[in-house]
Amino acid sequence: MTTELQRDLADIVRVSRELGGDPSLVLHGGGNTSIKTTGIDVTGAPVDLVLVKGSGWDLGTIEAPGFAPLRRDRLAELLSLAELDDVTMVNEMRQASLDAAAPTASIEALLHAYLPGKAVLHSHANAIVALTNSGLSDAEIVSVLGERVLVLPYIMPGFPLARLIADSDVSGVDAVVLRNHGLFTFADAADTALSRHRELVALADTHLGVSTWGNPGGTAPASGTVTELATLRRDVSRAAGTPMLVRQTRSARGAEFAARPGVAELTRRGTATPEHVIHTKRTPMIGRDVEAYAAEYRAYFERHAARVNPAVSPLHPAPRVVLDPELGLLVTGATTKELKIAGDIALHTLDVIDAADAIGTYGSLSEADSFDIEYWTLEQLKLAGKQAKPLGGEVAVVTGAASGIGRAIAELLLAQGAAVVGIDLNAAVTTLSDSDSWRGVTGDVSAPETIEAAVETAVREFGGVDMVVVAAGIFPPSQALAELDDEVWDRAFRVNVTAVARLFRAVHPVLALAPNGGRVVLVSTKNVAAPGPGVAAYSASKTAAAQLARVAALEWAADGIRVNQVEPDAVFDTAIWTPELLAARAANYGLSVEEYRTRNLLRTEVRSRTVAEAVVAFCERFPATTGAHLSVDGGNDRVI
Repeated sequence: MTTELQRDLADIVRVSRELGGDPSLVLHGGGNTSIKTTGIDVTGAPVDLVLVKGSGWDLGTIEAPGFAPLRRDRLAELLSLAELDDVTMVNEMRQASLDAAAPTASIEALLHAYLPGKAVLHSHANAIVALTNSGLSDAEIVSVLGERVLVLPYIMPGFPLARLIADSDVSGVDAVVLRNHGLFTFADAADTALSRHRELVALADTHLGVSTWGNPGGTAPASGTVTELATLRRDVSRAAGTPMLVRQTRSARGAEFAARPGVAELTRRGTATPEHVIHTKRTPMIGRDVEAYAAEYRAYFERHAARVNPAVSPLHPAPRVVLDPELGLLVTGATTKELKIAGDIALHTLDVIDAADAIGTYGSLSEADSFDIEYWTLEQLKLAGKQAKPLGGEVAVVTGAASGIGRAIAELLLAQGAAVVGIDLNAAVTTLSDSDSWRGVTGDVSAPETIEAAVETAVREFGGVDMVVVAAGIFPPSQALAELDDEVWDRAFRVNVTAVARLFRAVHPVLALAPNGGRVVLVSTKNVAAPGPGVAAYSASKTAAAQLARVAALEWAADGIRVNQVEPDAVFDTAIWTPELLAARAANYGLSVEEYRTRNLLRTEVRSRTVAEAVVAFCERFPATTGAHLSVDGGNDRVI
């Protein structure tokens, strides 16, 4: 790598991150950047290159490997063609790369290579989009932004847009505004291009009278019941044909907009920029009639189906953004990442609509143009390449989630794609994971308010509850029956039994609305089948909990809820097994610690992860199994 290339690459990475770090300019993967430089090929010959942001990289966090080094002479040859389809263009751009391992370059690579100036920056700045979506003429936009700006009509991204700009006179300008799309600035230095970008956006901000974009506007009070929200999620999931998460954003700004008279008309006019349709669909759902929204989406597809290959199937017709006068702004998605993207775009779009309407009349792309982006071949290929996780779109509540078996279960559920709400007396439960798919609730699992908080969190953050795993429990100190302490007995039953009953009672109404059927797994114990001396409180309370689970299996089968139990034994990587206790128990049996760890029929050590795998198997599979008991103990002759 030449010194020049290293310097230029460092410059474009730094400037791209500055541009991408401002959500009023770039949201969730939008925008692209480039810098022209010189490299050396394998023969040692110098090569004119353009380093273009790779598809799939986020400008806000992009690193050097995120840029594709493309040969400018080859891109110029491609741009000389009269026509070039998308798939062929992408293939040709890959072949033009100096590095086969580099990412596929942005679809705008030809345009970046053509535009004058060393550095080119492209964003979908809210202010620029609001200006162009307001109905102002080209001349009026130039009067706001200045004479060195070229305004062009909307055209499909990729080769058509590159061809349009190549056929336009860009001499004497250092910026191009694309209607309904965004802004390009170009200069001989990356910092100059960034400064110019910010200058033009500031001019648009001033003209619109807007200083901030996408502000949620504070927290709206919780509205609607958990059952209403879970019902909405069930209906959305049915329309999508797969479990979907639903988040009530609690945005005061979103709630205010959702309650406006005529909100349907305000939002029927399309997305702020073309690519948003992939994340939010063209329009939000107003109210909660999912069936009517889905029917309209199917009709939209039929109106424009002739524009795509007959082999293309319609995307799911469920809404991605919901505006309800009571529930406020809600978003849906198969993952929490999709929820985040849809929520951010929705808030920014509300601001763009209001800003455009303040100086004119907001108007986005036509239905046909939006359809072309939504069913664009390149976007369809991206969707086809996504791999859904087994529990994607589903929600679990796990008790005792801060340590031991409960923590192992929670972590495995997260890894399998579920959104998880963990409950534990230990405040560490709130920081178990930094994933947006995790929420921790601190409190006594037997306290009704703790259970209520967990169910509220699961439903308002993720839409409902699909799985409940009871892993919380206490193992009181060993006491003979003749010496049994009333407080020890009562506490064992409060945590091991009463907490389970209260949780079952609280979660049943929303669990019955789970799109794929509810699942409950009780982490029981081998002591139910084979109790030992000195553990009366533990064995009796865990047996009572096992009976509760059996009753739930009987009562809830009609609701499609499966209730099963795993019965572990001798799980030594949990908090109750201190090194001292383990050594003492091993010595009691005349065994070494290692021998004691594997004192089962299979001579294998049972770990928390082992139990978690059994629990998650009940959550993922066995659709015709309820009321089952699965031993996870390496084989116990007393149980067998």
